[in-house]
Amino acid sequence: MADLTMVEAIRMALSRALEDDPDVIIFGEDVGIDGGVFRATDGLMQRFGAARVRDTPLSETVIAGMAVGAATQGLRPVAEIQFMGFLYSAIDQLANHAGRLRNRTRGRLSCPMVLRAPFGGGVKAPEHHSESMEAMLAHIPGLRVIVPSTPARAYGLLLAAIRDPDPVVFLEPKRLYRALKEPVANDGIALTLDCALVVRDGSDLTIIAWGAMVAEVGRAADALAERGISSEVIDLSSLKPIDRSAVRASVQKTGRCIIVHEAPLTAGLGAEIAADLAEHCLTSLLAPVVRVTGYDTVMPYAQLEDRYMPDAARIQAAAQHVMEFA
Repeated sequence: MADLTMVEAIRMALSRALEDDPDVIIFGEDVGIDGGVFRATDGLMQRFGAARVRDTPLSETVIAGMAVGAATQGLRPVAEIQFMGFLYSAIDQLANHAGRLRNRTRGRLSCPMVLRAPFGGGVKAPEHHSESMEAMLAHIPGLRVIVPSTPARAYGLLLAAIRDPDPVVFLEPKRLYRALKEPVANDGIALTLDCALVVRDGSDLTIIAWGAMVAEVGRAADALAERGISSEVIDLSSLKPIDRSAVRASVQKTGRCIIVHEAPLTAGLGAEIAADLAEHCLTSLLAPVVRVTGYDTVMPYAQLEDRYMPDAARIQAAAQHVMEFA
């Protein structure tokens, strides 16, 4: 079992999927010869051939459309969008075709495709390279939206997404691509989709996050523990569908909740979670649900990016606020 970064774990999962299933194909801009802009597919074309790992034109609409078409013909395409900010033109294919195919054909066809995309800030990238538009994707019926937070979870969740019979958008927090290493076994075992993970037990408040924000929440939880505040941390992982039972169970135990995401505040996924808690856990809440998020503005350029991103200090301040309620 090797210690791998997230990008290495993703590459290993892709390689395993290609080995195990001859119907799996990979395509996208520069994924073949160059091995991807982040080298997630490095060496796969050389190993499995250009028929199964291929470069495409610079057209996200074409990439998404190819994935839908290939999926309808019995293949299992894994398409890459280089950055989430380039994904907008692919929404047509995702919303009007991939997400509707099973319903449109009354179950005769499914759409077993995965659309991978690096997302989020934290690496001082140019404009259109640091978007967090996961709520827009989660709003599309028929799609699953998955976000890993560690190398091992990236490996297991990506295998599960590739094997799923319906379309999955797999969002990879590029801030975490090389941020940490952990042991990852190439055992071919897929994790269960649609499940949140309690990564830290606590009794005073629940903090919910996904992707790169899970690590930020962990730092905040360590600092809060020094002040005697016990935080239960939930890695949501599945943004569509949300594991509502896990979220509700935690909040019913702690009575307080903070939701952290780097996407803008308005109509972000945190609002959906807060609404669900108000509807189903009102009598358990001891304080208002608080959101710590990005701002309702375009992700700023490099010099101001740190001011935009939620950090441990903002999370701690929110925790202090909710703990003030009796």
